[in-house]
Amino acid sequence: MYVCAESGGGTIVVANRTSASAWESFRLWRVNETFFNLRVNNKQFFGLENQGQGNRLVAVSNTAGYWETFQIERNNNDRNRVRFRASNGMLIQVRSGAQLMADYTGSSWDDSDPSVFKMSIVRTLQGEYQITNGYGPNRAPQVLRDHRNSYITDADFSFLSSHGINAVRIPVGWWIAKDPNPPKPFVGGSLQAMDNAFTWAQKYGMKVIVDLHAVQGSQNGNEHSGTRDGFQEWGNSYIPDTVAVIDFLAARYAKNPSLVAIELINEPAAPGVTLDSLKLFYKQGYDAVRKYTSSAYVIFSNRLGPANPKELLSFANTGFNNVVIDVHYYNLFSDSFNKLNVQQNIDFIYGQRASDLGAVTTSNGPLTFVGEWTGEWAVQGASKEDYKRFTKAQLDVYGKATFGWAYWAYKCAQNHWSLKWMIENGYIQL
Repeated sequence: MYVCAESGGGTIVVANRTSASAWESFRLWRVNETFFNLRVNNKQFFGLENQGQGNRLVAVSNTAGYWETFQIERNNNDRNRVRFRASNGMLIQVRSGAQLMADYTGSSWDDSDPSVFKMSIVRTLQGEYQITNGYGPNRAPQVLRDHRNSYITDADFSFLSSHGINAVRIPVGWWIAKDPNPPKPFVGGSLQAMDNAFTWAQKYGMKVIVDLHAVQGSQNGNEHSGTRDGFQEWGNSYIPDTVAVIDFLAARYAKNPSLVAIELINEPAAPGVTLDSLKLFYKQGYDAVRKYTSSAYVIFSNRLGPANPKELLSFANTGFNNVVIDVHYYNLFSDSFNKLNVQQNIDFIYGQRASDLGAVTTSNGPLTFVGEWTGEWAVQGASKEDYKRFTKAQLDVYGKATFGWAYWAYKCAQNHWSLKWMIENGYIQL
């Protein structure tokens, strides 16, 4: 049977389900190498009832404290076989009636032991939060420092400039505004990395688009949004904090000759981010930028998911100057692309993507920016020539965007996602 937070949270925890769905799936919050909090579907946390006054396991607290912290003990021979030790020092066991209680002292790893559970990891996040939290406060600063000092250097800006790239879109997290001592587990250094980028951009005559890629609360639940556990929680209550980050970035870089644009937020996802909330934020974020510069462009990112791609057009025409709408186009992340062959993917670019871009490109409205696209796709066994034709199709179409395009990413371990590798190996002709 699977462990379940009844009703998704707010009451008892049981082990009586024959299959696993949302109520039987839990988010692990890592405290250190062995201690964790467990967050349920409705965002409460596992804990001992009445703050440790009882031994029954419930999911009622909206915050994770002492009584919501558990030590996970793993079997050395089978790391998926685990026990949970509660804050009262006792092991969690399944009692009659399928109720979970923290009142067991046994230590056997046998199948018959009621304190032994099998834990399956169904999704992992690999964002900056997980990196810094995983390495911990002693190692994370050095790990990130080494990465930032070597990943992007002066030589990379020289390479880009020599191949005709005139601007870079640089993603940053909200914690950059708290540098050099951001809230844990994030570590300082991102602001210096951005300062370096501006220095190198100016040296090689390039422009910089500052892209607020991760905001407090997470605007899409993806690891690149800085999320801790995959929940999307950004909304009206987070707008003041997010505007403050935009204000910080604009104040710092507005007078730098290499600044060309500030993107207020990356990939807000519908329906979690409502259009009303997004417009409210865009108005305040725009005003924050305009306090410091009238010439830098302000970029509004379209919502991902079930949203009208033209929903920002009329809004962007109401009293704003130098604004851009950012759209992201990937022939990935949808089952429909898994069925397309090489030519069908290319036809999709020249047909549907050209139509999509044309729909948001108007003669008297905001400029358009294909802020992310890549040379990777779902085609298996594609030849180099196939990739060249695919990237050429995208350059042909996305080159019509009135503000330009940006490739995701410049460097990547997966070759076809890496613009540098694609250029060096003749897969893309700029």
